[in-house]
Amino acid sequence: MNTTIPTFSKQDSLKFFRTLNSRVNNYFKENNIKKTGNWKLHLKAVIMFVLFLTPYFLILTLQMPFWVMLLLSIVIGIGMAGVGMNVMHDGNHGSYSNKTWLNKFMGGSIYILAGNVHNWQVQHNVLHHTYTNIHGHDEDLDAGRIIRFTQEAEWHRFHKFQHYYSVFLYGLLTFNWALTTDFKQMKAYLKRKLSYGEPQSPTKLWTVLVITKIIYVSVWLVLPMIIGITWWKVLIGFFVMHYTAGLILSIVFQLAHVVDETTNPVPNEEGEIENTWAIHQLYTTANFAPKNKIVNWFTGGLNHQIEHHIFPHISHVHYGKIAEIVKETAKECNLPYHEFKTMRGAVIAHFKHLRDLGQNPAIA
Repeated sequence: MNTTIPTFSKQDSLKFFRTLNSRVNNYFKENNIKKTGNWKLHLKAVIMFVLFLTPYFLILTLQMPFWVMLLLSIVIGIGMAGVGMNVMHDGNHGSYSNKTWLNKFMGGSIYILAGNVHNWQVQHNVLHHTYTNIHGHDEDLDAGRIIRFTQEAEWHRFHKFQHYYSVFLYGLLTFNWALTTDFKQMKAYLKRKLSYGEPQSPTKLWTVLVITKIIYVSVWLVLPMIIGITWWKVLIGFFVMHYTAGLILSIVFQLAHVVDETTNPVPNEEGEIENTWAIHQLYTTANFAPKNKIVNWFTGGLNHQIEHHIFPHISHVHYGKIAEIVKETAKECNLPYHEFKTMRGAVIAHFKHLRDLGQNPAIA
């Protein structure tokens, strides 16, 4: 992964984005369709919520062997990831619907996924989408000391094995959301005065966080124990659910940005990146398995990460159609369009890149 990339003139940069924006707008205009979600997204939302919640109610209401409970916990985790990628994600980008209240409602589904709307919007919409792949700014690249995602991150001896152990840590993503991450992020973002949209009262933000966490713990841990499920079974099921969701979400996230083909630009002395925002997205983002219908459907179009980063307010149900427009325009302007034809190829590339980043930079 390179930290230096070609710099394009302001004129060429504007030409690219204006041309691309015009073509995409014409696509929606000529086909007389909205940029937000449609019946396909609404149907998918129902399916994902059913996949997520039905096993939970079955566990609460039916007597079953522990192994069946664990299988259902895995299904809940799959549904949890599905709701996050397909419903919550579009809702918090304002692309689920052209109705503001519906976007807020669907975006609020993050509360039953163990997250927090304010934190997610700051971390994702502000930091990740604005400072994509920039070390020290994009928190998606921050795994503490345990995993080295960029050349700028400090190297430790154990990183030589990170391409082996990282996948086991990926499953802890949403588990950490539920327990610690939201509290740390809320404190840090308020201290830095970061917000998405109109700033909100710290008292209100902390109150919402604490109350929603209490409700979350009550629903997923306390209630099952009250109705008679042994405490250790509840805790194991809870962990399995989160581990399944975390593993899916982490892998999908990493394949789009942490591969050798993408770059980690370093800001200049003024703290600015050399290229305009749209071109920056092309260099720091990659697509994978664009023709795989199952991957397209389940990941909420996050395998079309390039299209998502350039047009975050367009619903993912349209990415497959506008991808050809983006790809063609990038080619015309001699810009990169990173794409892995298969998910298998992207997974191999990701862990190969982790192996390379795990080598001692002093002798590499």
